[in-house]
Amino acid sequence: MYDDTTARRRRFAGAARDERPDLALLCLLIAAEAEAVAGGELGEEATDAAQMELDRLAGSLPALGRRAAPVLWADALATLLGERCGFHGSPADYRRLESSLLHEVLRRRRGLPILLSVVWMEVARRAGAPVYGVALPGHFVVGLGDPLGEHVLVDPFDGGRVLSEEDAGLLVAGATGTPLTPSMFSPAVPQEIVLRVLNNIRAWAAARPERSDVQLWAVELSLLLPSHPARLRYERAELFVERGDFARGARELEEYAEVIAAVEPEAAESVRHQALAARAMLN
Repeated sequence: MYDDTTARRRRFAGAARDERPDLALLCLLIAAEAEAVAGGELGEEATDAAQMELDRLAGSLPALGRRAAPVLWADALATLLGERCGFHGSPADYRRLESSLLHEVLRRRRGLPILLSVVWMEVARRAGAPVYGVALPGHFVVGLGDPLGEHVLVDPFDGGRVLSEEDAGLLVAGATGTPLTPSMFSPAVPQEIVLRVLNNIRAWAAARPERSDVQLWAVELSLLLPSHPARLRYERAELFVERGDFARGARELEEYAEVIAAVEPEAAESVRHQALAARAMLN
């Protein structure tokens, strides 16, 4: 897509700040970063092919119109994507980085709940369906219809199965042990979805210390989003130290300590000690 890191990340940051962010594009830019760090390339041709595949899938849906009952859209999407095309997930998909990369999900027709939901949402949107993402804790799903009126929830990870409120509650309880609350059904905006995709990649890499390179780029892309947790700066500093870039890690630890000093003075002092320890590694 672009030959150097700076250009790729500039494009990602710009796309994340668009007035109407293109969710598919942002996910493909994440995939481009993954390919580049792995020594490959996701060029414009491959990116365009992924967008055209979403267009093709949308063109295979019946022309229902936005006023069609949400359940009709749910049935049409499940028939096309879940049954005919075989998009779904399994526990094994959580062990693969490819499950978080849109072009690979389109190729393999397997992925994590959130990436399969991106496919459902992008195909439905292109076909004219009223669609939105629902970031349930531990399990992302898709809503069709009016979030405040008639709507249905579907689970792309399970081939597009329609979920009752009880089903949604069981998904949340099974993933997090917490009860379902009405606020959990709020539509997720593209930047929130992208941050969650990157969080999944960070979690995948954090469980594999030899893949700190993946964790680092996922953190750095997260920091380019308009809104992100401040603690990601601390995570990035720790990764620099872990990867042997002691000077940069120490500098970023000191900068993070300054950010939190006013509200968390004890934590800031602890971070400063970490920075001193990192600098000592230079001697």
